[in-house]
Amino acid sequence: MKNDFLQEMQERGFLNQCTDLDKLGEICEKKSISGYIGFDCTASSLHVGSLLQIMILKLMQKHGHQPIILLGGGTTLIGDPSGKDTTRKILEKSEIKNNIKSIKKVFNKILDTSNKKVSPVFVDNADWLTKLNYIQFLRDTGSHFTINKMLTFDSVKLRLEREQSLSYMEFNYMILQAYDFYQLFKNKNCILQIGGSDQWGNIVNGVDLIRRKLKKEAYGLTSPLITLASGAKMGKTEKGAIWLNEDKLSSYDYWQFWRNTDDRDVKRFLNFFTEIEPKELNEIINKEKNINNLKVLLANETTKILHGKTASKKAEKTAKDTFEGGGLSSGLPEITIKFNEVEQGINILDFISKNKILLSKSEARRVIANKGFKINNDIIEDEKKIIRLKDFKNKVFKLSYGKKKHYLVKII
Repeated sequence: MKNDFLQEMQERGFLNQCTDLDKLGEICEKKSISGYIGFDCTASSLHVGSLLQIMILKLMQKHGHQPIILLGGGTTLIGDPSGKDTTRKILEKSEIKNNIKSIKKVFNKILDTSNKKVSPVFVDNADWLTKLNYIQFLRDTGSHFTINKMLTFDSVKLRLEREQSLSYMEFNYMILQAYDFYQLFKNKNCILQIGGSDQWGNIVNGVDLIRRKLKKEAYGLTSPLITLASGAKMGKTEKGAIWLNEDKLSSYDYWQFWRNTDDRDVKRFLNFFTEIEPKELNEIINKEKNINNLKVLLANETTKILHGKTASKKAEKTAKDTFEGGGLSSGLPEITIKFNEVEQGINILDFISKNKILLSKSEARRVIANKGFKINNDIIEDEKKIIRLKDFKNKVFKLSYGKKKHYLVKII
């Protein structure tokens, strides 16, 4: 395989499976192609579990190919059963529309939108799926799928083996995803679909459908599903998802997430989530013996890609001021509290719960019992602690949860 795009995919560890790697490499070597990745719009932001896919789209642009981003306004109405034990929550069309609008912001920040040749193309499969005639669709498309084969795909088989319900609605998802690829191939000259390894069956279905209906060749490629060295799921923490939209997670908290990467994951994540050239990265990794310096590099580079260079530098400075200086830093995430609340006094458990620092009061009690909360570096000893004016200095105090989570609490 001589193609630079696929070569770098392999070097970075992005490549898991491909329907015909050699043939795809030949085509990419001769001309620029269009390839797509689909994203369900079940929330107003994607989280870092989707970041590897976005980095692949960015890599396509680097090598002169055009990414197509399918935002699944149609398929989100149903829900992808892949990797799920239960049926997804059904969303209203208005919710999905708002989610699509919000999710687009991240792509426009990370991807190159200035070069028309590789600028991302956004499509919404609601544009064609919601207009389908059911009987005609069954005749023209459903006839190319067999129940026998559909039952062999993991998204179906695992649910049935566990005796967990799988609705007819969800069962149809793989046909709709295949039809998406068919539509994009026919109307956008899109020859490649990319997805996580759990999407392999759905992608192959699309390749087969195009071959059957149009007598032409399309290609499918998957990336590995990322699991952390700790065994935890990528993108989830004890506080919830690591969102990509800044209105759901501050640039500082995003920086901190990467700074706190498990030692065993750092080198792999530098390849996955930064734009440092593989050769240069190998030299840095071999030369740098201090793993914490590599973690800072990872945090800086990932934050720069999403939030920009200024936000990345500010987050690093804030962390340095907070952890090394032990003082207050204006770059910390802020929590505001009204003057009359402070005047009356507010219980620490109520404050933690109200501001969603932890998910429950019982968890907050446990952390306090283990001396895990501090106000201005003083341990909170009692869960009955009342926050009062004396806790503030110039209307501000620092609330610390463990060694790595800090907040500025300000009176307004």
